[in-house]
This record gives sequence, structure tokens and C-alpha cells, in this order.
Amino acid sequence: MTDWSRLTDACGSAEHVPGLLDRFEANPSGVWSELMDHLCPQLDTAFTASFAALPRLAEIATAGSQETLGWVLLAAGAIVACSPGLSEPDSPLALFSAPIAVLHGLADRRLSQTVEVEEYVNLLQALLSFEGVEVWDRCLDGLQTGEYEVDCPYCGVNVFVVIGQDDFFCCSDDYALREVQKSPLQPARVQELEGLPRRLFTRAMADGQEGLAYGVRYLFGRAACPDCGTEFSVAERVVAGWSP
Repeated sequence: MTDWSRLTDACGSAEHVPGLLDRFEANPSGVWSELMDHLCPQLDTAFTASFAALPRLAEIATAGSQETLGWVLLAAGAIVACSPGLSEPDSPLALFSAPIAVLHGLADRRLSQTVEVEEYVNLLQALLSFEGVEVWDRCLDGLQTGEYEVDCPYCGVNVFVVIGQDDFFCCSDDYALREVQKSPLQPARVQELEGLPRRLFTRAMADGQEGLAYGVRYLFGRAACPDCGTEFSVAERVVAGWSP
């Protein structure tokens, strides 16, 4: 039995969290924002009560509707993404491995049934968070928004990397406001993809998300700084600019 009075959330004592979870189960879309304000504010900070809520979230996801499942996976994915890795002592990934495994299975099935791109990317990130994959459980958003901002590894200039519907380039000026000098991106060849990049590409293709799969090739491809000409790996610069 969880002693919630000994746990904390963003507002202090977590004694109220069981009641908050009850209200969330009854009205997921209406209570989701309040739940996250307490358990994972800004979607980047978690507390002892956040991880302790995972078993209950898994129960709600298992018993609830498809709409409820979507809200639960979004919440649980954000919480688990804040967890220290399995190599850390008392990692929540190990302590709450059973409910995380349940959530992973639900996310895996839901992903295959999802058509809308934004939801698909959110679910894909949740799936990676349940597996303990760091960085990319939060950094796939650019495949949906169509843009990453990175620093050139040589001259340090801020570079916009655009992975769009119809155009793939990088530039160092605000391309939305004026004509700018563009440097084309070089996608990774499919046969060059290994490990996680290949898995992301293969999964997106299998789920009918060809546009996202195509974007994966550019995310794990190469670019050249439009200012100094230095060639760099897009993914490596995304990782270098990420901070937990």
C-alpha cells in the first residue's frame, strides 16, 4: 500500500494524488492538465509521487476507453521520460518495471493504429521512454514540427534544420520571414541505417507513416553549415544540444 503522505509532487505533499487520479479516470481530457501540473509540470520534471502513480495509470489505461488510453500514455510517457536510467541506483524504470511493461504493450498496439502524425510521434516518444531510451524519447518532435535548431560544431552559428513536407535544407537565418541562403540536407541511405535509426524507419514504414520514415533518413543524415561549410551529422548536433 502506497503511503502518499510520505511522497511529494510539484505542490508538496502527495496526499491528494489518489483523489486526483480518481478524477482523472472519470474525466481524462478535463483533468489531464491539472494532473500534469502536479505530477510532471512542463512535461520535464517528475517527483516521487509521479512514479508512484504509474501502477494506477496502467490500471486506468487497461480498463479505460481508447480516448482514455491516449491521455494516459501521454501522461505516463512524460513521467517515465524524467526517470534516471536503469544504471542509476533505485531507478524508477526498475522499481516500476511491471506497470511500465503494461504501458509499453498498450503504446505499442496503439501506435500501429494511429494515423494522425502528431499523435504518432507522441506515442513513439512514449514507447521509447518506457524502454529507457534517452534523448530520443523527447527529441523526435522535430519530425512532426518540421524543424530542429542546432549549433554548427565549427563556427557555433545557430542553424535551422528543416525537415519539411516538400523541402529539406538548413539555413542560419529566419527562413519564415525572408529569402535565405539554404544548404540542402543529405539523407542517410536506408542501407546505412542501424540500431535505433533503422528501427524508427522500419516501424514508421510498417505503420504507414511513410512521410515520417522519410524524415528519419534526414534526421540521421548530414548537413553543411551555410555560413562556414562545415559538414555535420544532424542527429549528433540534436543530441549535443539536448539537456535533461
